[in-house]
Amino acid sequence: MIVPFILLTTCFAAWGVAANMTDPLVKVFSKIFTMSALQSALVQFAYYGAYFCLALPAAFINRRFSYKTGVLVGLGFAAGGAFLFYPASQSMSYGYFLAALFVLAAGLSILETSANPFVIAMGPVDNATRRLNLAQAFNPVGCNIGVFLGAALILTQLNPATAEQRAAMPAQQLQAIQTAELDAVMVPYVGMAFVLVLIWIAIALLRIRPAREKVVAHSRDVHFGATLGRLMRNRHYRFGVIAQFFNVGAQTCVWTFTIQYVMDALSVNEARAGDYLQYSLILFLIARFAMTWLMGYVRASKLLAGLSFLAAALCLYMTASPDITGVWALVAISGCLSLMFPTIYGIALQGLGEDTKFGAAGLVMAILGGAIMPLFQGAMIDAWVPPCPSSCRPPASWSWPATACSTSSRSARPTPPLARRKHKIDMMSFAGKSSCTMPACPRGGLPTSLAFAALSAILRPMRITSHGL
Repeated sequence: MIVPFILLTTCFAAWGVAANMTDPLVKVFSKIFTMSALQSALVQFAYYGAYFCLALPAAFINRRFSYKTGVLVGLGFAAGGAFLFYPASQSMSYGYFLAALFVLAAGLSILETSANPFVIAMGPVDNATRRLNLAQAFNPVGCNIGVFLGAALILTQLNPATAEQRAAMPAQQLQAIQTAELDAVMVPYVGMAFVLVLIWIAIALLRIRPAREKVVAHSRDVHFGATLGRLMRNRHYRFGVIAQFFNVGAQTCVWTFTIQYVMDALSVNEARAGDYLQYSLILFLIARFAMTWLMGYVRASKLLAGLSFLAAALCLYMTASPDITGVWALVAISGCLSLMFPTIYGIALQGLGEDTKFGAAGLVMAILGGAIMPLFQGAMIDAWVPPCPSSCRPPASWSWPATACSTSSRSARPTPPLARRKHKIDMMSFAGKSSCTMPACPRGGLPTSLAFAALSAILRPMRITSHGL
C-alpha cells in the first residue's frame, strides 16, 4: 500500500495547488473587471459551491464502485475544468471563468470525497486520524506551490493602472491590458491540467483495493435514507459536519482577503502583499507536520479546541490593529488552521463503518462554508467602505495606513465595452461599479473571528475517548 499511498498524497497536494491559486483570483478579477469585494467573492462561491453540489454524487460512486473509481472520476473532471480556462481567457468573460472554476472544483470535490476515506481505509483503525493527518500534511505543500504560482505567474502580470485610469483609457488599450492579464490567469491552470492527467494515468495503472473497503453489487442496494438517519443520530458526526462548515469558512475568509488586508495595512502592491500569503502557507505547512508529531503525545481533540480559541483571539487582534503586528497575527492564524480539517474529518468519521462513504460526503459538503462566508465578509468590507472621495484619501482620523484608492468613484465613466478579443467583453454587468479598496478589510475580519469562536463552542461536545484522538 506504500505506492498507492504516495500517489494519493499527490492528489492532496494537487487540490492544495488549485485552492490556493484560486484565492488570489478574488483580487485579480476585482482589478481586471472593476468589481466590488462582494462581486469578486463569487469566485469562492463558485469554487466551494461545486464542492457542496458534487460531494453526494461522489459518495454514490464510491459506494457503488470503489474509492479508486471516485479518485479517477474526480481527477478527470478537475483536469477538464482546468483546461476550460483557455476558452475562458479567449472569451474574456468573468462568467466563463466562474464556470471553469465550478467544473474544476466539482472534480476536486469528488477527488477529496474519495481520497480522504481511501487513506483511512488503507490501514489500522487505531491510527487512522494520524495517518490522514500525514497525508493531509502534503496538502499545504501544494498550497505553497499554488500561492507561488499565483504570485509569480498572475499577480506580477497585473497592470498597475487603477480602475479610474482604466475607465479613462481608449477601448483598444484597455482590451490589450485585459487580454494580457487574463492570459496570465489561464497559463498556470492549463499547466496544472496536464499534471492532473499524468496523476490520473498513474493511478489508473495500479491495482488498489483496501481490505476494509466494501462496495455494493447494485445501485438498488444503496439505502440512502437509512444511512442518513444513522449519520444524523451520531453525535460526533453531527457536530463534526457543523465544525467543518465553520472551519472551512474561516480558512477561506482568511486566505481570500489576506492580500487585500496587507495592501491596506502596509500600503503595498498586490505582488508584495502576496508574499505574506506565501508566508502564511509556509507556516501552515510547517505546523501541519509539527501537529502530526504532537498528536503522538497530546489528544487531537484537545489540540483542536485550543487552536480554535487561539485563532479567534488572533482574528480579534488583527481586526483591532491593522498594522504590521496585525499582519503577522493574520499570518499566525494559518498555523492554527493546520490541524483542523483532517482532525475534524478523522474524528467525525470514527466508527461509522459501512456509512463512512456517505459520511465523508457530508463532511465535504460542509465545505459550503467556504462559499458562503466570503460573501458575508465581502459584503461587510463593501459596507464599511465610504464613497471614494475625489482625492482618494481617507480621513486623517483613521488610524491605519492610507492607500491610494484603486477604483473609480461612483460618478466615474463605466469601463468601455470590449469584445471577445475583438468584440464585447462580458463583465456580467459589473462594469463601472465601485470597488474602492480603502482600508476596509480590518472590519472584514469580524466574520472570521466569529467563525472560530463558533468552532470552539461546537468542539466542546465532541468528547473523544478512544486511543489517539
